[in-house]
Amino acid sequence: MAPFCNGAIPARDGPPRSSAEARERRQHSSVVSLEKANMAKTDFLPNRDSDLAIAVARAISTLTPDPGAYGLTQEDVAPVTAAGGDFDADLALASKAAAAAKGATTKKNASRRHLEEEFRGLVRRIKAHRGYTKEQGDVLGIEGPRHLVDLTAAKPDLTALDQTAGVVVLSFTKRESDGINLYCKRETDEDWVLLSHVMASPFVDDRPLLHMGTAELRRYTAVYRLKDKQVGAFSDDLVIACAP
Repeated sequence: MAPFCNGAIPARDGPPRSSAEARERRQHSSVVSLEKANMAKTDFLPNRDSDLAIAVARAISTLTPDPGAYGLTQEDVAPVTAAGGDFDADLALASKAAAAAKGATTKKNASRRHLEEEFRGLVRRIKAHRGYTKEQGDVLGIEGPRHLVDLTAAKPDLTALDQTAGVVVLSFTKRESDGINLYCKRETDEDWVLLSHVMASPFVDDRPLLHMGTAELRRYTAVYRLKDKQVGAFSDDLVIACAP
């Protein structure tokens, strides 16, 4: 068998032939693992850019006065000094650009919030106009994605606001319908009365009070219309106290 030195244990194939050999193999394996771990930690260069710039600057400031003490000349040190200067300049530019990008992103986000607020306000005004149609919304791109609803199982959600003197503003969600049939029943009506075929929301019921200067109750309900036919269920009754 070839001689070996420095206490190294030569590798052998096959299982150990004795407990002593097994122990030697374990010790050798531990030494090799430790050496590999130390080798993985021997890279002296920091990962962070700023730490690398500081480390190089410290070394150059030490080497420059007397490079001969380390077996070097000024010409040996000069390329590293130049590279360090270039890196410092580029690092400063990168840091400035990163700060500017962060500030620009913050400003952009604030600008977007302001734009959304202004645009939503404008769209609310457009949709509140009594002549507004979904077709107009599609042209303007303000209707959003469509969520198809089975109108045969749907009913309108009526809301109303009393404007006094008999004027009531009624709103509803049109969905994919052609509008609603709006019915009303006042205190003197024995049955529901078809008030209007409403194509767009809101609708204004501007009939005067039955008795001028006297409050009255009005009951509203509605059902969707599609191709001139009523579809789905009637809405829940909506009772409005009309103030004089």
